[in-house]
Amino acid sequence: MMPRRVDHGASETVHLTEQTFDEALMASQGLVMVDFWAEWCGPCRAIAPVLEELASEGRVTLMKVNVDENPELAARYGIRSIPTILFVKQGAVVDRVVGAVPKAVLHAIVTARA
Repeated sequence: MMPRRVDHGASETVHLTEQTFDEALMASQGLVMVDFWAEWCGPCRAIAPVLEELASEGRVTLMKVNVDENPELAARYGIRSIPTILFVKQGAVVDRVVGAVPKAVLHAIVTARA
C-alpha cells in the first residue's frame, strides 16, 4: 500500500503508516520533516501550516504520522509529546523539535541540514 498523499499546491504531504514508514524514508532524497501529530492536538493543528509552508519552499519534504493510528512508530522514536518533528536525512534522525515552535526555529534547522 502506498502512502496517502495530500496535495497542497506545490508541495505534497505524505501520510505515513507503520507499513509505509521505512520504505518512504529510504526512498526520500534530501531532508525530511516527519511530523508526529494527532487530530485532537491543538498545537499540532497550529504548527501544520508552518510545516506545509516550509515544505512548499522545496528544501525539505514533509511527512506526517498520526500517533493515534500508528502507536508503534511513536514508541519506536520515543515520542512522548506532540507535536514532535523529526528531521531525517539518509534514513537517520539528524534533529528533533518538540512542541509548536516558531517558524524561525524550523527554518534554521532546514537551512543548516538541507
